[in-house]
Amino acid sequence: MTLACKEQKQELIVEDASAHELSSEAWPKKLPIKPKAQAILEDWIEFSSFETSFDALHTVANKEDLRLVIEEMITKQNQLEESKYPKEFNIPQVKSRQKVFKTYMLKVKGDLYYRADPQESIVQMIEAYNAFRNQFNVVVSNTLDTDLILEF
Repeated sequence: MTLACKEQKQELIVEDASAHELSSEAWPKKLPIKPKAQAILEDWIEFSSFETSFDALHTVANKEDLRLVIEEMITKQNQLEESKYPKEFNIPQVKSRQKVFKTYMLKVKGDLYYRADPQESIVQMIEAYNAFRNQFNVVVSNTLDTDLILEF
């Protein structure tokens, strides 16, 4: 009788382990940044550091890995938020997209905490991150001088 209980426990552990696996195949890819914007971002150490932690997201295999990566990303994002932004990107349009991204990062953390499936939240977080990255492209592509408009 004891043998049957042990076998049943082993099966539960196997099922539990497979429930923690993640597949990043359906996740959106990181949006490229235009060379002009990349040149500005290269000197922003906190952004480079954050990018490295974000790139680790695509290496996670299970929820525990994801938990560690999300914690690191939150730390790096907070450092990024408090850092000195490059002049061109020190604007509300960039900072608001960064806040939206932070919200989705915290949503993923909440899913992990409450043991919910984080797949949908991860996709939303990556989409928000791509919107944040795209804003750099928009800023460097915008040739309209707002000072000239305000003079009239």
